[in-house]
Amino acid sequence: MNRTKAPHIKDAVEFDLQLKPYEHFTLDNGVPVYAVNAGAQEVLQLELVFYAGNWFEEQRSVASATNYLLKNGTVNKTAFQLNEEFEYYGAYCNRACYNETAVVSLSLLNKHLPSLLPTIRDMITDSVFSEAELDIYKQNSKQRLSVNLKKSDFVAARLSDAYLYGEEHPYGKYTNAADIDALNSDRLKDYFKQHYLYGRCVIFVSGKLPADLQQQLNQTFGDLSLQPFNRQVPPIDASPADQKKYRIQNDPNGVQGAIRLARPFPNRHHPDFMKVMVLNTLFGGFFGSRLMANIREDKGYTYGIHSYVQNHLQQSAWVISTDAGKDVCEATVEEVYKEMKRLREEDIDDEELLLVRNYLIGTILGDLDGPFHIMSRWKNLILNGLNESYFYDSVKTIKTIPAAELKALANKYLVPEDFYELVVI
Repeated sequence: MNRTKAPHIKDAVEFDLQLKPYEHFTLDNGVPVYAVNAGAQEVLQLELVFYAGNWFEEQRSVASATNYLLKNGTVNKTAFQLNEEFEYYGAYCNRACYNETAVVSLSLLNKHLPSLLPTIRDMITDSVFSEAELDIYKQNSKQRLSVNLKKSDFVAARLSDAYLYGEEHPYGKYTNAADIDALNSDRLKDYFKQHYLYGRCVIFVSGKLPADLQQQLNQTFGDLSLQPFNRQVPPIDASPADQKKYRIQNDPNGVQGAIRLARPFPNRHHPDFMKVMVLNTLFGGFFGSRLMANIREDKGYTYGIHSYVQNHLQQSAWVISTDAGKDVCEATVEEVYKEMKRLREEDIDDEELLLVRNYLIGTILGDLDGPFHIMSRWKNLILNGLNESYFYDSVKTIKTIPAAELKALANKYLVPEDFYELVVI
């Protein structure tokens, strides 16, 4: 090696990215399991994904309450005993509820998997949803809601989705105190029975996996009344608001306003989706974006401004989000529209586009670092009904999409008249 000569510094776009394949098997009841066996540490992560999100609830907040209370007592163990058991083994059990799906996850040392799998089974078969635990949940939820409703960014997030999809749509509906008060144990038990005990499920597991993983999972979950997952959900049409511009006063004494600009946008199956990911990054998707350079660095209106496309399975939206001093909120909105205009009318220079390409490839490199990140990539593809070709097509798009095509996309989508405009102060 000639140490007097500097090595060649590669741009990230020169890397050949490879997505590690998963292993796939099916339990006796037909539930599919996707596994990524990788990593040097003796750890693993288990995720049970149920089609039990708020898309399927008939009463608001039932889906999230049911999911949360899975860890708050079963026929055999109290909430304290459940949490004590996870803590004893140094494991972490989490629950999360989204629009279509709800998740029960477990992170642990792989040697403790046989000890904790029966506990997870207990949670998804014998949760009791006691009135005492539900009362605590309702009290805490209402207190948290009361605090959050004083925050302009929380109110803006709720309202912007309601304007985009309609208040009765799963993506647009939000919880009020009356919805929490209306919860009762019987409703939660019915929802649990339908969507967990007899629900649709898919399992993801990643890390340094034991050789008998399939046998362990089959012994624990293979005899349950779970059904194989599919991506079919009952169709619900969005009902966007007719009015496009809103100004809401939430706190008369507030010094800062929350700004949301959002427009409907196709989901990942649309041919423009991958291309717009590049345009969005340049526009407002990372710290070096145009919105940050203008509104944060040049104007000093905000600490940060970001744009993103919502990661929904059905309809989606392109969103610009920021907080700014209430005296400069209107000026901030105008600057966002100016940056849209620049992208519609001006050519993007090669140096700026290379920076965006390298950033996006670097982000993917980070997402492929370790088994948990790799599985997160696969889970996103599988739940969206996509395969590995989508991953490689995305990488190709990032590396090759020409500036002229990005300009055409800006003229198609970055049109101010198509955006809902909300300022909450």
